[in-house]
Amino acid sequence: MSTNTGLTRTPLRRFLDYAVLSVLAFIFALPVLYLLIGSLKPSDDVLNGLSGFLPTHLSFDNYTAVLDSLNSDSTGYFWRFMGISVLLAFVVVTGGLFVNSMAAYGLSRLKWRGRNAVFTLVLLLMLVPFESVAVPLFYMFNDQRNTLYVLALPFIANAFSVYQFHTFFRSIPPSIEEAARIDGAGPWRTFFAIVVPMSKPAFASVAILTFLTQWGSFLWPVLMVSDPSVRPLPLEMSVFQAQLPPDWGQTLAFGVLLVLPVLIVFAFFQRWFVQGVASSAVKG
Repeated sequence: MSTNTGLTRTPLRRFLDYAVLSVLAFIFALPVLYLLIGSLKPSDDVLNGLSGFLPTHLSFDNYTAVLDSLNSDSTGYFWRFMGISVLLAFVVVTGGLFVNSMAAYGLSRLKWRGRNAVFTLVLLLMLVPFESVAVPLFYMFNDQRNTLYVLALPFIANAFSVYQFHTFFRSIPPSIEEAARIDGAGPWRTFFAIVVPMSKPAFASVAILTFLTQWGSFLWPVLMVSDPSVRPLPLEMSVFQAQLPPDWGQTLAFGVLLVLPVLIVFAFFQRWFVQGVASSAVKG
């Protein structure tokens, strides 16, 4: 007699599962909902307790005010700050996908002396928080402050991204690469023509996580940027929020504009990102 009680769920159990997940999803969505509604309300109505969730007196005046207040040489231009953040994120994501995937392929599929020791070092680097190396990096790149490349260079190579790629590459059957070698393909051709197309979920997962980290980067720009012309958007938001008296409606509108590119990137990579998370969960 076989028992599948652990695999099958009764309708009541399924209903309870979805009910709990729906409640949790709603709770996690509340701050985002408050952000969106508050960005459309006058500043006096934003910090008003639970009534801030009520969609009353809605308008796009806060967004217009943000764009108008950051539209001169003295204050800087909003779209310039946005463009700097987009450029930095593009360089870090694309450069990181290239560098970290190649490093992971060399650590997972190629055989060479010291490979395990190097991979162990990569795992140890994952335990080192950026705050502990921020000051040494500051003195190392002090002469290159207020430049765009110094805001991107330290974040292209990433130990966690290497580990993600390494885990995925290890799941690819070696027989596929052996067949490619029999056909005369070398390591470079095997990687770009076979491994990369098969690893879209891994590339999407790494791209989204790298973009999220880079887009919200704040500590490093605070240390390295004093020139408003190279100020990324998160740093400019802190400057905008510090204005007196604070206008919370405009601050929330600024926050929505800051979050919007993240939602666009996630929507673009969503299908492959879900596949990558699912495959990682199965391997785990």
